[in-house]
Amino acid sequence: MPLTSKELIKKLKKAGFVIVSQNGSHVKLYNADSNKTLIVPFHCKDLKKGLEQAILKQAGLED
Repeated sequence: MPLTSKELIKKLKKAGFVIVSQNGSHVKLYNADSNKTLIVPFHCKDLKKGLEQAILKQAGLED
């Protein structure tokens, strides 16, 4: 079952990412340990499976 944007952001926060800013419907998260920045779309619908996997891969949290 695909994650919503809110669930994905919660998962990234547990992994050490913090919200830096939000511009419109996109949230920017940053992890100081890995020096990675991610952009997560924050819409009311579920994320597509490919997008969800790509964001997790960039974060280093592949399932």
